[in-house]
Amino acid sequence: MIHKTSIIDKKAKISSSAKIGPYTIIGPEVEIGENVNIYSHVNIAGHSKIGSGTTIFPFSSIGTQPQDLKYKGEKNKLIIGKNNIIREYVTINPGTEGGGGLTSIGNECLLMISSHIAHDCKIGNNVVIANNVPIGGHAVIEDSVTIGGNSAVQQFTRIGRLAMIGGMTGVLNDVIPFGLSFGNRNYLKGINLIGLRRKKYDNKKIIELNEAYKNIFSSKNLHENLNKVNGQYQNNDLVTEVTNFISKDKKRPICTPLIKE
Repeated sequence: MIHKTSIIDKKAKISSSAKIGPYTIIGPEVEIGENVNIYSHVNIAGHSKIGSGTTIFPFSSIGTQPQDLKYKGEKNKLIIGKNNIIREYVTINPGTEGGGGLTSIGNECLLMISSHIAHDCKIGNNVVIANNVPIGGHAVIEDSVTIGGNSAVQQFTRIGRLAMIGGMTGVLNDVIPFGLSFGNRNYLKGINLIGLRRKKYDNKKIIELNEAYKNIFSSKNLHENLNKVNGQYQNNDLVTEVTNFISKDKKRPICTPLIKE
């Protein structure tokens, strides 16, 4: 069902089962999947693909030009997966040439009011981004991450799977998988034990992960500590995921616990 006041370019690909509300504008390169529900006053532009079952609330702006002064009109894309909820005033930008030209969002994410996904971001599945959270360009947010309200994520930051960011946190440093991160400038406050238990991970693996966390961050010599831990928990995939995350990009600063003087 398409409301008569919406403005949809004839070249746009719209599923017959999609619902489009009043005064919504959809550009020529947009593709809307099955059972997508778009409320009133939504703007969807650029080469944007919206996966089936996704709901977009009023006054969202999807696929408009990246907020990057280096962008010179090159071809780019935005791909949004299935069954996402995109609330009011959310803005999502496509990629740039410098970041591979693609911004992507996985499945079953919740983007709350006034959150922003910048150019070239990679957002996983089941991610929750609360109200008024800007995600800077080129950021990577892995599966099942939760970011609290009024936080801000700096460009190029990585946040590992099942990590949780507390509200009003400035995220400048990469956060390990399963990490809890808080603070005006983010620091690590342990492992997301509640999240791991909700995902029904084996309790022994969780205990070992907590032990490994304490060893990895026992001093400022992070990579030296990492070498000591690598051989101790070879059969624990949770520990392996954390150590691989830290080792993957040695140029990026890793979020660490506060060091008591």
